[in-house]
Order: sequence, then structure tokens, then C-alpha cells
Amino acid sequence: MAARLESVAKYICEKSGWNISNLQLQKLMYLAQMIYMGRTGGKRLFEGDFEAWDYGPVEPNLYHKVKVFGSSSVQDIFRNALGFKDGDKRRKVMDDVSKRFLKFSAGDLVEITHWDEGAWAKSYIPNARNVPIPDEDILDEYRKRNAA
Repeated sequence: MAARLESVAKYICEKSGWNISNLQLQKLMYLAQMIYMGRTGGKRLFEGDFEAWDYGPVEPNLYHKVKVFGSSSVQDIFRNALGFKDGDKRRKVMDDVSKRFLKFSAGDLVEITHWDEGAWAKSYIPNARNVPIPDEDILDEYRKRNAA
């Protein structure tokens, strides 16, 4: 079963020490969703749909919740979010993503998610709004990035 969007966002923000911007959070959420889908054969880590925005994949509901922080660090507005138990495979993916990608700047994360062969590049239309990124393309991106 997919986790709630807010629960995953809170977990990632906690792993960062509440030291990431909305832009960084969006990219980390995308990478977590992609990796989880890849490891589980297409199951979603969390509920929510990504869209192809100018600066990469964005989950619009999350964006609107945290846009109040602008480019500053996101603060804990996820007070009712549920936690994850030890051993939860969803937690393992979020830990892996945090360990691997929290060290990157917002610009670096944008570059990572703007990969020419990725899902964002397939869906992005300059100046367009509400362009969805299909789950199938996200899963395909995982496969391409992890091809031997």
C-alpha cells in the first residue's frame, strides 16, 4: 500500500535536518518514487502524481503545501503525518535516497532529474502546465538508469 505523500515528505525533511528547499524536496520525492517503483515492479511509494515543470518533476499537491517557504528550508508543517516502522521497505528506499542525494544542491538535483532519457524529458513541454509524467515512464527511467 502506498504511503501518504505528507509522510514521505516529512521523513525526507527529517533526514535532511529540515535543511532542504521545496525544489530539493520535490526532486528527492521524485527520485524516491522512481527507485521504489523500480525495486517493486511499479508499485508507488506514495500517493500523488508528478508533472513536468520547468525545473523538473513536481508533485503539485506537495508544492502548494510548501511553497510558502519559497527558496528557504521547508519547516515541519506535516504534523499529522504517520511515521514508518523499522524494517519497512519504504523506509529503506527513503534512507537510500537520502544517503545518496541529500548532499546535492537544488541545481544538481534539477540536472539529475532533467536527464535526456528520463521521464521528465519525455513529458516536458516548455510553457505548458499540468503535463503529467506517467508512472510507466518513471519506471522506464529507473530501468534505463540501472541497465547493466
